[in-house]
Amino acid sequence: MKREFLQGLKVGETPLSKEVIDAIMAENGRDIEGVKARYADYEELKQQLAQAETVAAKTWEERLHQQVDTHRREMSDLIFSHNLEKAILSAKGRNAKAITALLDVETLKTSENQTADLEEALQQLKQDCGYLFQSETPPPYARGTGANQPDVNRSPATLAGALLEKFERK
Repeated sequence: MKREFLQGLKVGETPLSKEVIDAIMAENGRDIEGVKARYADYEELKQQLAQAETVAAKTWEERLHQQVDTHRREMSDLIFSHNLEKAILSAKGRNAKAITALLDVETLKTSENQTADLEEALQQLKQDCGYLFQSETPPPYARGTGANQPDVNRSPATLAGALLEKFERK
């Protein structure tokens, strides 16, 4: 509100006195200062909120990147484990856990050419610990072993069996 506006106002035929105009202007000034203070508080809160949103966004972005990194590591570990088991099976390993325990898995995981290094490590282990792998050639056949043994000179194993054989076969 402007002072000129109040000076132009009249109550009846008399203009407003200087004291009344000063009182009205003082009250108006206090109202304006209160609004300015509230507006300054509003601007400050707006800035704090923007900063908090920025910090929160960065925090969530960091969490997202951490989760993505974690899942990528898990996926690469899973793929490596699958490739390791597949290589052990193709090398005819007898016990995958025992073979894996003897390999330097961490070095193989960080290898540039995992497939070639894994096969090379399995070949080396096959030479050192051949008992962990099935042999390429089958063992020689021995007569008389297995479930289908020939019936040559079969004698009873017990006295009851001998008596039964002697008296029932006649």
